[in-house]
Amino acid sequence: MQSQDVAPPPASSSASSAGPVVDVEQAEAALVEHYPRLVRLAYLVLPPGLGRSRRVLTAHSLTQRALPRNRTTTPVIPAQSAGRDTDPGYALVRLRVVRTALEAGLPLKRRAWPKRSQLPPLMPQVRGLKLFPRSGGADELALDQHLSALTAPGRAAYVLRGLENLPDGAVRQLLAAAGVADAEAALREADQVPARYALLASPEFDPCSLQARPTDLMRRRQHTRAALVAGAALVVCGALLGLPGDGWGPDGAAAPAYARNPAAEAALDPAELTKAAPAAWKTSARTDFSVWPARGDLTGDEELLRRALAVWARPGENVGVSATPGTATGGPAGPPQLLYAGIVDNARVVILHDGLRLARYAEPKDGAAGAALDFARTDGARRAEAGAVVLGRTDGNVRYLTAPWVTGAAERDLTEPDAGARDLTLTDGVTSPMAGPVQHQSGACTSWNALELADGSDTRLVTDLGELVPARLTSGRPGSVRDASGAEAAAWAPYACSLGSVRGQGVRSVNAWAYATQPLPDASGAGAWVCTRAETWRGEGARVLAQFRTPGGVQGAVAAKAQDVPACGERDPHVLAGVLWKSEGGHWYLLAAGDRGTERIEATGGIGDSADGNLLTAKAEQGARAELKGTLEGGRTIGGLR
Repeated sequence: MQSQDVAPPPASSSASSAGPVVDVEQAEAALVEHYPRLVRLAYLVLPPGLGRSRRVLTAHSLTQRALPRNRTTTPVIPAQSAGRDTDPGYALVRLRVVRTALEAGLPLKRRAWPKRSQLPPLMPQVRGLKLFPRSGGADELALDQHLSALTAPGRAAYVLRGLENLPDGAVRQLLAAAGVADAEAALREADQVPARYALLASPEFDPCSLQARPTDLMRRRQHTRAALVAGAALVVCGALLGLPGDGWGPDGAAAPAYARNPAAEAALDPAELTKAAPAAWKTSARTDFSVWPARGDLTGDEELLRRALAVWARPGENVGVSATPGTATGGPAGPPQLLYAGIVDNARVVILHDGLRLARYAEPKDGAAGAALDFARTDGARRAEAGAVVLGRTDGNVRYLTAPWVTGAAERDLTEPDAGARDLTLTDGVTSPMAGPVQHQSGACTSWNALELADGSDTRLVTDLGELVPARLTSGRPGSVRDASGAEAAAWAPYACSLGSVRGQGVRSVNAWAYATQPLPDASGAGAWVCTRAETWRGEGARVLAQFRTPGGVQGAVAAKAQDVPACGERDPHVLAGVLWKSEGGHWYLLAAGDRGTERIEATGGIGDSADGNLLTAKAEQGARAELKGTLEGGRTIGGLR
């Protein structure tokens, strides 16, 4: 691996010119609000040679130490849009995180004291456990390998482009302010890695959503105190495993109780679990998870329910815990509602609901170790979003528990709208197994299976995105969307595979809106513009993709994307995007399109042109870049998605 020097910040330059003075309180507010993003940024810039566990702890340590000790002047780094980029507090802590993460990758010198960031972190620290992010797929692994081959400044340039959506000019100035001697070289190095920026938001690179495994147990036993503790633990575990039953103690895989609180104990009493009446959903003013009846063959198994509640309150170190982003994992505040308890394939599964979250507890049927606990937010769920819950996944197949108002279920391949749907059997609300969505290595995608639910005369499509609650699929203009079922499902065919980019992000619904059709030059037919917007349960983190499909194209191509913007949504349905396109005659063009409310489009920068209306076609050169500006009815202007 080549090395690239990180120099001290320049004394005076455009990148480090005096900017706003940031109070410690303002910096702290920015750090707390954007802590997960800053930790992810540090984790991606840190050298991969540290190992995943140390990278996690170092990323948290560097981010926490990014808080200044007193009022500090932040460098002026150009921002591309409103939001966090215009917050000087965020700009300051982001710069400090990048600077220390770059310093952590510097080689140690014999005759100089190491920098604090080059040493193992003192805090945070976890004894006896290795912490590391959840593993991703082949795409994430390939990107991690590409990034590991770059220098620290090259990784920083790539991550600032993709994670922070900064233009090259802002990246160049931020790197210079962070002490990079040759920021231009870092940008050229980042160009060598494919621009798969959506993968940077994957759980593979999330140091805030972690898995835990024990450290070297043999080495720990060499210490007397650790041996005594381990011996005591073995005695306790032996007592639990020696109890009558199938090997699970009263609290199963839960950690030992650390407090005796009457209210908390009442919430963990199986006898206090609430259950909705079987027909409550028919008369209730609400049709969400709160009116689901308790189903399954094990709803009367108090030992199983006790274990599920105990693990929810205090999961042991061997319990695999996962949660959708923005979902709390603490115990229930009061007795939760039982939705399901039964055998699913080779596991005993319990589904509980506390009004804000769904919790799924699963343990192997044979009583061996390997309990799992999964959480998902469901606050504000309506009938359309409360139609199904994932019971289990086995060998690429998925089983669902459906709402009591669901009268039928079917499997539909979104990429084959003419193939029809394959009926699934429903047994006490549980579907027969269906194949889950498949996305192959390098993003290749040949099918995308979704679940079609019949609700009286209505049908809805939902899709598994790796979480407890499947995401609802809709189509149409924001504010008047329709469920993507039947004929509407055809609108998703060329864009279904793009759903893979929002896996594991806590997505509530995804809408596809065909907002423009554009005649192509050189008599090449007409291209279709579609905007897909993924809304999350937590409200923030919405992702927008503008996709363009040429005649005969099987799949749409992503032309632009953005996150945490109102574009293409109910609050602001307007959208503008552009793409460089090469005709069959070998000519390059800039194609840009806005929705029907766009009166004029202007292109500046590498391409200068304009057009009245919501379509722009301009001659261009290969590799040219342009800034887009649209003027809406009424005179308001919008920028193009990037």
